[in-house]
Parts: sequence; structure tokens; C-alpha cells
Amino acid sequence: ATPLTDQEKRKQISIRGIAGVENVAELKKGFNRHLHFTLVKDRNVATPRDYYFALAHTVRDHLVGRWIRTQQFYYEADPKRVYYLSLEFYMGRALQNTMINLGLQNACDEAVYQLGLDMEDLEEMEEDAGLGNGGLGRLAACFLDSMATLGLAAYGYGIRYEYGIFNQKINHGWQVEEADDWLRYGNPWEKARPEFMLPVHFYGRVEEKEGAEPKWVDTQVVLAMPYDTPIPGYMNNTVNTMRLWSARAPNDFNLGDFNVGDYIQAVLDRNLAENISRVLYPNDNFFEGKELRLKQEYFVVAATLQDVIRRFKTTKRNCSKPLSFDSFADKVAIQLNDTHPAMAIPELMRIFVDIEKLDWDTAWDITKQTFAYTNHTVLPEALERWPVELMEKLLPRHLQIIYRINQTHLDHIASLFPDDMDRICRMSLIEEGGGKRVNMAHLCIVGSHKVNGVAEIHSDIIKKDIFRDFSEMEPEKFQNKTNGITPRRWLLLCNPGLADLIAEAIGEDYVKDLTLLRNLNDLVDDDAFIRDVAKVKQDNKLKFAQYLEKLYKVDINPSSLFDVHVKRIHEYKRQLLNCLHVITMYNRIKRNPTKVFLPRTVIIGGKAAPGYHMAKMIIKLITSVADVVNYDPVIGRKLKVIFLENYRVSLAEKVIPATDLSEQISTAGTEASGTGNMKFMLNGALTIGTMDGANVEMAEEAGEENLFIFGMRVEEVAEMDKEGYDAMQYYENLPELKQAIDQIKSGYFSPKQPEMFSDIINMLFHHDRFKVFADYESYVKCQERVSALYKDQTEWTRVVIKNIAASGKFSSDRTIKEYATEIWGVEPTDLKIPPPSEPREALEETARALRKI
Repeated sequence: ATPLTDQEKRKQISIRGIAGVENVAELKKGFNRHLHFTLVKDRNVATPRDYYFALAHTVRDHLVGRWIRTQQFYYEADPKRVYYLSLEFYMGRALQNTMINLGLQNACDEAVYQLGLDMEDLEEMEEDAGLGNGGLGRLAACFLDSMATLGLAAYGYGIRYEYGIFNQKINHGWQVEEADDWLRYGNPWEKARPEFMLPVHFYGRVEEKEGAEPKWVDTQVVLAMPYDTPIPGYMNNTVNTMRLWSARAPNDFNLGDFNVGDYIQAVLDRNLAENISRVLYPNDNFFEGKELRLKQEYFVVAATLQDVIRRFKTTKRNCSKPLSFDSFADKVAIQLNDTHPAMAIPELMRIFVDIEKLDWDTAWDITKQTFAYTNHTVLPEALERWPVELMEKLLPRHLQIIYRINQTHLDHIASLFPDDMDRICRMSLIEEGGGKRVNMAHLCIVGSHKVNGVAEIHSDIIKKDIFRDFSEMEPEKFQNKTNGITPRRWLLLCNPGLADLIAEAIGEDYVKDLTLLRNLNDLVDDDAFIRDVAKVKQDNKLKFAQYLEKLYKVDINPSSLFDVHVKRIHEYKRQLLNCLHVITMYNRIKRNPTKVFLPRTVIIGGKAAPGYHMAKMIIKLITSVADVVNYDPVIGRKLKVIFLENYRVSLAEKVIPATDLSEQISTAGTEASGTGNMKFMLNGALTIGTMDGANVEMAEEAGEENLFIFGMRVEEVAEMDKEGYDAMQYYENLPELKQAIDQIKSGYFSPKQPEMFSDIINMLFHHDRFKVFADYESYVKCQERVSALYKDQTEWTRVVIKNIAASGKFSSDRTIKEYATEIWGVEPTDLKIPPPSEPREALEETARALRKI
């Protein structure tokens, strides 16, 4: 690390905080104190990990006062609380994000430099909190950042998985999974709260005595231990809480009459209870109906609702008057992130009716006003449908409640459509045939006052297609909330060069109001600005190329076009289409080696679910193609293919700022929104994509001519489904496609096992739901347009600037403002909570101001 020049310091001052002398001295003192007292090390024996922990604890010290202050403030002001329930929070690393949001980054950089250490080395020591699979889990993390930044009294609730998403290793071209033991060295960002431990019940039976209410009895108890993680807002002194539950066996577990004498076995069996929070299910867009997964879903819901009700009962107002649940929905909003936490609906009903003794109709009315549901996918294999038999065994009382909810629901439909038995069957919460199942999406729609999709096209599909019957009955219930990303992590943190350049050009207010990026349109013809934007991209590419060369021992041409396709591996995301384009480029170079060819580095990365055979075959095909392309002397530096191992949040932060071309090529109508697309756009990549998910709105914002749009539209896909998709016709009519497929089929890329990819070939010809061949020609032609524009670097960079300028809509701040005002009934606020250094009176004054608002 080299010290900053005065000019660099001036440039950096505001966005990343001020490196004042007192501040730096204070941080160094804290660092040395933690190294000594927390880690019990001196500089002679400390490891790089010790230094990371010392810094993390020092930064955390600056959170604590604000964290406590924020909770005091919520107690005084008693605002409506928002609870975001999710089985996944894909948080990534916390250190740099915390420094940025507290305005400490420059001071920490300086302190660490003066201590003779390298900040980047320390940051690389932190494990990702990989408690999510992909988009849905990362969205939850972005939302927490935005809710804190907008001053909402919001809480994220989920599970503290001991093992997050698996680490991916590539062995001889195949994916191999390794357990993600992310807590091995401890987690400096969490605080266990054993004093708030709560019981969760499973199994048992329902006792129904004459004239008495039903009682759930003879249950097995598991304890839920909360761990709290601070969520700092950006520069507003708000620090919210993410509370994750960990399963613990009660001390008398298995020590009843049943196990008399076998004390050792009883203690060993405690693991069975604690397995509930052991591991994240690694499926993205796929439902696996396993008992352990249903246990996880109920576990998080039961613990969370007890906590929510405890907090409701102990608010300032409720402490001073007789308890009434009439105001519950005015004080509590619960957002269900997909159907995974759907059991919250019958659980809240159980609490209201069985425990708090409310009558059914009152309880149901409050429940519906409390919940809202976000749908994340239209793929049928992803929709949760739990077998009634399993639910009856695990949660017998909840099944009864679901049946009663369904009866009332079906009676209502029958009154509106007396003779429409078909409609009644379609809309039931219970699916008959092939074993009864509970349709969790239907439960969520019926039990919520609002339902939303996550991009305009997706919300339309929900209303017109998968939930059509429901939207016809209650059109006012259905909304759209287009996803967004937090500009703190996805610009300031990952791309400081671009963030500073923008701040210099238009000021730094854009960090909290991303729509201000539209002011960059004034600079689209400014030669100096064009040059600076291109320079930042080139620097990022050089840095990433060095990272890749160190990791993969391959020679990367940093002036080549970086063509990047990173996301979970799934047939609908069509990594195969990209692969066919790579083979086509390879064949073109081989056919005409002397012809001018724009050099490309194609980077594909992402994890396949461990049980998803086709996705694993797709990875093997990509790595096999890479082995042929990368070592063919005729190809040279014109084309390189890299499979990016173990794609995760911290790797996304490196690859996205270095990308020229972002691949968003799902079959139209399959990707609900996508959020990677937004990250690339904000970081100065151009998009090649179909009219799917949020791509549609990106094209609307930037102008379709400033994206590379190709392929069938939703209507054309529907038309093809009606007429039937004939893969063979494309194969026979497109010689380059035929050549590529024949090479895969004949073993050109797998000479030792010519049949290796027969499953892929068979799928592409006979049961390709995602119509890869149908979009091949359009895709390849579109890629030629990409290469042509890239040759004119000035014109390319102009289009980049237009894209950055149009990306303001895709801030999660905008998304959360819409949820807040249109679903939760709360108002975002600019009020800054007084810092811990100011007296308690200042806090109470700000609380009064918030109550007025």
C-alpha cells in the first residue's frame, strides 16, 4: 500500500469518510487493544487472521453505540415494525460494508497503513456469510441495507445455518461440493442472545374434548437461540438487526422414561434436534419436499412470531394499557420472501386462536392485514407443494387450521361462481390426485393483503397466468415491485474508482438517491469523461486479469472483451446457449485463422445444485470446451474460456466491475427479475439479453438501442409452445449450429469418452423446455453487433455512460420505498438518529419528531 497524495485524499474525502488524525489514532488504539485483550496475541505471533479479527472488532466497536441507540429510539418513537422473513440471507462479507456505511473507510485505510499492514489482505481473510443460494437470498441482504438506510424500523429474520452454500471445487472439469464451515474461526459480527431463547414444538397430536378448544399436545420441543447481526444504514446512525435462529436441544432432551439408563445415547441424540439449523438446502428454483426442510421452515416462523408478539406486547404504549390485538396490523408488517416462510400464516392463527383466545374471524382479519407475499418464480418445479401426510405428522394443528382456512376460502368462491367446480379445484389450497398436497403459494395469496412479483413482466405473468383465478377475484391484491440492488455494496464498495469518478462529476448525493445518475447524460459527449470511464474499466480489468492468472495460471489478454455469464447454473438460464456461441467463435477462427477477430475472454461461473444432473453436465461441457479452446495454438490470444470456480458474493464484487459484456439470456418468461443484470449495468458493462425479467425495464430506461436485445419475446415463446417446438428444424437449417452440436455429439470435446454429453444432446433435441436452438441464430448475430461496437472504444464507452445514467431506477432504495408506502404502510425518513455522544434528551426529541411524521 502506498500513502495517498493530498489530491487523492481530497477526492476521496466525503464518500468514504474523513481520515482525521484523532480518528486514525483512535482506530489504531482500538486495533492494538483488541489484538492484546480479545485475541491475546502480540505482533510477534499474530497471524493475518488475527489482524483481520482485531480490525473487525475495532470497527464493530463503532457500531455498538449506534445499535443500542437505534433500539432505544424505536422504543421511544414506537413506529410500525417491518419484519422481513426469509430462509436465506446471502450477506457476503461485512467488514468493508460496515466501514463504508459508518464513514470510516478512509480512516481505517490510513490506520491500517500506519500499522504496516495491507487492508486488502485483511479483507480477504473474512469468510463470506453464504446463507443463501442466489438472487432471492442476495435480494434479502440488499433490502436490509436499504431498510436501514431509509430509517425503517425493520428486522430480518432467518436461520443461522452452521453450513452455508457449499464451496465449489472443479476437479477434472466436474463440480465437487465441499462443506462451507464458515463459523470455524468464529464470527465477530454476531452477538448470541441466549436470554431470548424460545421453544418450538413439533409432532404430537391434537386433543379435542367436548366443548373445549382443540389443544396441540405431546409435542417434541426444540429451542431456538437468537444470534443478532447489526445492519448499519448509510451515514445515518441507524443500525438495525438481523436475527438468525439456531436450534438447540433442551437439557432434558431424550432423558425421559423412554431412555432410562442410556444417558450417553440421549446426549448424543441432542444432535437430532440441533440438525434443524445445520445446513442450507442448496437448491435454487427447485422444490425438494424433505421433512428436514419443512422443519426449518416452521422453526424460523415459530420462533420469529413469538418474538414479534413479545415485542408488540412490550412496546411503550402497550405496557401502559390493557392488551388488545386490535392495533396489531397497524404496528406490525410481515413480508414473506417467497413461500418458504408460509407456515407463518397458520402459526399466527394458532397463536391468536389457541393461545390468545381471539375468535376465528377477528384473528383471520388481523392475520390477512399483517402478511404480504412476494413471489419469486413461475417455474412449476420451484413451487412448494407439501404432502398432507407429512404436515399431519409434523404439524397436526397447523394442518387443521389450513383446512379451515381452505373451507372458508372455497365457500367464498362457490358463492361467487356457484357452478364452476373446475375453478374451485384450481383455487383450493389442497391439491388432490397423486397424494394430497398443500399448495403454499395459494396459502400465501389467501392469507395476505398484498401479493407482488419482482419485475413488471413477471407481475403481469402472475396475474394473467399462474395466479389468474386469484387476480380475477381480487385484482387490487396484486402489485409489482421491481427488484433493486444496494449501491453501497454494488458500487462504492466493489468499484471505488467509478464511484469516485461519478462523485467528482455530479456530487456524492447519488449514493442515497441513485436517480441522480441521470445527470451523467450531460457528459455523454465529454471526451475527458469518456476517457476517464474507459480508464477505470481498464484498471479493473487489469486487476481482475492478474487475479485470474494467479488463480488459474492462464494468460489473459486484458484488452480483450470480457464477456461474463455468472449466475446459478440452470437450464432456463441457458449457459448452453453461451457455450454454443463459444464453439461457433472457435470454429470461425479455425476456419479462417488470418481473418481479423475481436479477442474475447469468455468467463462463465456459477454453482449447480448437487442433485441437478443436467446442470453438472453443463459445467463439464463448459470446462471441456475450455480445455480445447485454451490450448489450441491456432486460437492463440483471440479466444479464452474460463470457468470461474466457486462464484459467490465476494467474487461477484471482483468480476462485475471488470466486465464489458453482461450475459442475461434466459428464455423470455422464465427469469422473474434477475439482479445481476442491474449490478453489471451500474458498473459499466453493456447487456446482451432477452426481453425477460428486469432486462425489459433496463431497455426501457436506457433505450432499447443501448442494450443488445435478441431472441423470442414472451408472446412468441407462448406461440411456439402452442405450435410445438421442433429442435431438429433449426439443426438442419443452421450449418454453424449443426457443426457445434455434431462436435459435442462426436466427442470432439471429450475424445476419451465420445458419449459423455449424450444426455445434453438428447435433452436439446427431445425435451428442451427452454428452446436453446430457437434463439441461437438471433444470439450469434447479436454477438456480432457486440464485437462491431467494441471495436469503436469511444462509441462503446458512450453507450456505457448512457447505461450507467439509466440505472438509477434499480436501486433497492427505490424498491423499498415502494414496499414501505404501498404495502407496509410506513414512511421512509431522513431523520438522523443522534449519535451515542449526544445526550438521551436528543434521542427523545428525534423520537417525538418521528411520531409527528
